[in-house]
This record gives sequence, C-alpha cells and structure tokens, in this order.
Amino acid sequence: MKQPLSLLALVLAAACASAAEVKLVEQADKKQVDVLVDGQPFTSYVFWADQKKPLLSPLRTANGNIFTRGFPLEKVAGERTDHPHHISSWFNYGNVNGTDFWNSPPEGFTRDSKIPYGNIKHKAILAMKSGEGSASLKVSSDWILADGSKVLQQDETLVFRAAKDLRIIDRIVTLTAQDKDAVFKDSKEGVIAIRVTRSLEEPSEKAEIFTDAAGKPTAVAKLDNTGVNGVYLSSEGKVGEKEGWSTRAKWMTLSGNVKGEDVCIGIFDHPKNTTFPTYWHNRGYGLFAANPFGAKEFPKGNPSKTALNFTIKAGKSETFRFRILIHSGKLTKEESKVALTGLAFTKSAAAAATMVELALDKDFAHRELANWWLQSRKGNDWKEFDVEKVMKLRGLYDPAKAVVTAVDLLPEASDAKPLSSVEQIA
Repeated sequence: MKQPLSLLALVLAAACASAAEVKLVEQADKKQVDVLVDGQPFTSYVFWADQKKPLLSPLRTANGNIFTRGFPLEKVAGERTDHPHHISSWFNYGNVNGTDFWNSPPEGFTRDSKIPYGNIKHKAILAMKSGEGSASLKVSSDWILADGSKVLQQDETLVFRAAKDLRIIDRIVTLTAQDKDAVFKDSKEGVIAIRVTRSLEEPSEKAEIFTDAAGKPTAVAKLDNTGVNGVYLSSEGKVGEKEGWSTRAKWMTLSGNVKGEDVCIGIFDHPKNTTFPTYWHNRGYGLFAANPFGAKEFPKGNPSKTALNFTIKAGKSETFRFRILIHSGKLTKEESKVALTGLAFTKSAAAAATMVELALDKDFAHRELANWWLQSRKGNDWKEFDVEKVMKLRGLYDPAKAVVTAVDLLPEASDAKPLSSVEQIA
C-alpha cells in the first residue's frame, strides 16, 4: 500500500494542523542560519567557505530524524560514498554558458569534468522573519563562471513552514542574467535536489563503495538491503526510478522508513514556472531531483529529444518556485478520511487509480468510503479515466447489483489552521 498512502499523505499535507513556532537564528561566525521549530533544529541555510554552493543541511523530519545523507560532511556507517557534490539539499545546474555548477566538488575532493567548474557564492542575507507556523529568509547569491565572471544573480526567498507531523520548505528563486545571455544547455544534472539517507534508497544488488563502521570507504560486493525501503511515486502514477526517471510530472514523492519513522518526502513543481511540469532526475541510489531545463536528456518526457537550451536574456529575470514537503507518520483513521476526500476531488489518473487500490485493500479502514467515492466520481471528473471499466474488471462494480448506500463523511473542522497550497506560493 505504499503507493496510495504516499498520495494520501500529500493530500493531507494541504489540510490542517496546529501551527508551531518557527524561528531563524543567524550564526555569522559559522556562516549559517539555523531554522528551529519550537526550539528544535529543522535545518540550516549554510554558505560555508569549503562548499561550492549554499546548502540546506541537514534536513530533518518533524520527529527530528535526519533523512539526508551525511557524506561527505560526516562519516556514517552504511552510507554510500559516491558523488561528493551531492550534499543534503541544494539548487544549481550542470551547464550554464559552458560551466558546470552541479558537479563542482567541495574542498578536499576532485572530480573529472568535460567542462570547467563554477561556483555559487552567497552574497548577503537580505531579510529574516520568524513567526507562528512559518518563517521567511531572503538571500542573494552570485553564479560565478570558471573565468571568474558573474553570469547570474540569484535572489531567493525561502519560507519554512511547520505543523504537527509536517515540515515544508518553499523556494522562490529569481535568476537574473548579467551582461550576457545565460544559456542552460540541456543536462540531466539539476536543479533542486535532495540526497537521501541509505534507508530511503531503493533496494539494490549492485556492488558499491560504502562507509564502514570505522568511517572508512569500503568496497561492498553485495549490498545488504535490510531496512532499505524507498519508493518513488509521481503525480502521473509512475513508481520507482524505472518508471519515473526522465518523465514529466507536477510532483513526486519518496516514501519509506527512517529509524522507525514512516516518512513521505515530496517535491512540487509550480504551475507558474515557465517549464511546468518539470522533468525528474530520481535515482534509486538516493538522488531525488526536479530538473526543468534538461529536456534533451530525458527521453521518457521528451521522446523527440528536442533540445530546450533554456535562455535568460542579458538583463532579464526568470522566477522559479518549488516546494519540498516532509510528512511524518502513518495516517490516523480520521486523517485518512480527510485525505481520502481530498483525493476524491483530485482530477488525475493517479488519484483515480489510488482510490481503486484503496477500495480493494482489505486492511484499509475506509475501504467502504473509497468505494463510495468511486461510485460517485466515475461518471464525472474521473469519467475520462475509464474508472467504471476498471471497477468492473477488478470486481468493484456490478450494475445489476448496485444499490444506493449512505456513508459518514467529514466532521466539522475544529481548530485546524490551513497551510497554503503549492499554487499559493508567492
């Protein structure tokens, strides 16, 4: 049931919870701004001198579990030691005017590249505001080419939101080309990314290099997949790297269990983005990224392999909006009912397919309600998805035996405070 429950968690996240106090604390000497939720660490915006881009590091769930990979910042037993430039969560790209910002390694590491490396230098903290339920941070950075010239200015607002079992990061990024056009040549390497811990990877048998208990990189011939349970799901119903990589979708989730905690992580594209819906660079080894610029490199989403070569003209700006969502825990019966109702009013093939699976799941507490919603929606918003045909094939609907039944719907809302939807990001 991982696939439908991931979608239920997303629907629930747009619902309600009591707000928490979100506080930003600048530590100028450490070159970072800490984000605290009710006094406990959530993440930090860091711009350390030994890194080639600003980072959000680490990322934690509502229960405080870190779900981003520790390497190369720290040595954690059982973690992979590949791609040292994959650090927690970041925003950059693999080819801007012939310079590679994505693969640029941190100090102490080397990496071969066909094109020269660039770096993104934090310039200033422009504003900070803490508050109940959310906090906002405005920052500015420069994209520096290999020749030392500035190709882009990045002005960004990060909004950190928190409620029970829920954390959200909205990133509103404005890129301004300087005295020359900024050309994002098609590359699979980009743009907004998270590198997750081992348990959220997909199970794999491929030999790799991992950190041993003493903190040393060690070749492992056959992987131990104990506790490795990550599952990707896209808004278009694609599951795993095999189905989802290089496709286009409005959002994608990665669900699994981290240190005994059920977790669902989502990255959302925004309808206002010029490139919506984005392409996905989701790998089973733990790289989770949305890439709006790499069209030619993503054959499933772009079968013709037509190059995009996205360009921001000199002196012009382009704004991109993305949301990272982290939901903790399994849904209670009432939460499932709230999510189920939201799912019923989601017009997509994935939502309809999810409702069918829930109606068939004998262990699902609201199986009868799921079936009721299928009967209700099959003739209107979900008609184009052949829901009635699927229901007949799966044994959920027999017109000769159909009867009208009543079900309990949602209770009145209490003290719930809604969180903004992804479409409401400024």
